[in-house]
Amino acid sequence: MAGIDQKTIELIRTASTASITGYLYKKHGMRIRAVAGVSPLNAARCRFAGPAFTMRYVPQREDLNTSTDLGSPTSVVLAATESIARGDVLVLDMLRDASVGALGDVLTTRFIDCGVAGVVADGGMRDVRELRDMSLPIFCAGAAAPPSPCSLMAIAIQQPIACGGVVVFPGDLIVGDEDGVVVVPAHLARETAEQAAEKEIQDNWTRRLVAGGGGIRGRYPPDAAHLEMYKRWRSDRKP
Repeated sequence: MAGIDQKTIELIRTASTASITGYLYKKHGMRIRAVAGVSPLNAARCRFAGPAFTMRYVPQREDLNTSTDLGSPTSVVLAATESIARGDVLVLDMLRDASVGALGDVLTTRFIDCGVAGVVADGGMRDVRELRDMSLPIFCAGAAAPPSPCSLMAIAIQQPIACGGVVVFPGDLIVGDEDGVVVVPAHLARETAEQAAEKEIQDNWTRRLVAGGGGIRGRYPPDAAHLEMYKRWRSDRKP
């Protein structure tokens, strides 16, 4: 997890992907940070945060199929299972091909043993009945019976990739929750974690205010008077 410290990861876990994308858009003009076309296999187990470990697929070329098979010493997928770090998020660029599945129950078991925080793939997954009951949060484009070599082959790990229309660099901070998956550039991780976490606290305060009656105007977003009210409330509660 080089480049992103544990405190940043713990802090951003307190923020929603909605707050994260909102901050990145308003502060840095970043519109394309949410991975499109993916959903959790198990909505009750979909929250995670960690640095990206990337794997890139390309269309299958039959004369190379044997060398890229999992049983080959040169297998890229095998290399991933041996080099991914505890706490990493495995992000797969499958060219948005949902007709095949990248991982099944055995490979997922191995990644759980490695301490992987989550998996994000813009393609399919196999053995989804088993995967849903496992502890690893997985976002993908859907279930698929055929294995990935039917149309794709893993070609490289730890390179820049595109997943669901978002560029992902190794080490970027990946965050998943009920709203989806977002990619935070590594150099903005701490700043985003701090600001998004604070926004969660402010939004909760505003929601309680609105629930008491009186409408939205001047409260969301807060005008100067309400912002000062929040700052006083927050100051009284900060450690």
